[in-house]
Amino acid sequence: QVQLVESGGGLVQPGGSLRLSCAASGFTFSMYTMHWYRQGPGKERELVAFITSTGTGTAYADSVKGRFTISRDNAENTVYLQMNSLKPEDTGIYYCNAKRGAVLTYWGQGTQVTVSS
Repeated sequence: QVQLVESGGGLVQPGGSLRLSCAASGFTFSMYTMHWYRQGPGKERELVAFITSTGTGTAYADSVKGRFTISRDNAENTVYLQMNSLKPEDTGIYYCNAKRGAVLTYWGQGTQVTVSS
């Protein structure tokens, strides 16, 4: 069955770094655009970053540009989110998402990121 399993979340101080991973299985990973979303306390889920199926194209929310980097390893069926210079407003549950076309989409269960001193 399809699985997206996020890991790497945790508690970090402002200015710190975390690297999130999302391991995919049960579908042809290399054919899907991959996304990271987050949902902060009392906020709606928002798109943080995405990467094309081949990894040649990326895009970021303005709030994370220059601090976050999305990457993927199609041989390992894994997508990453490197998060640097973390701020308290980056706190939230981070979700991995796979999309292909307008219909096929899969979600992970999420990993908690807390930025606090």
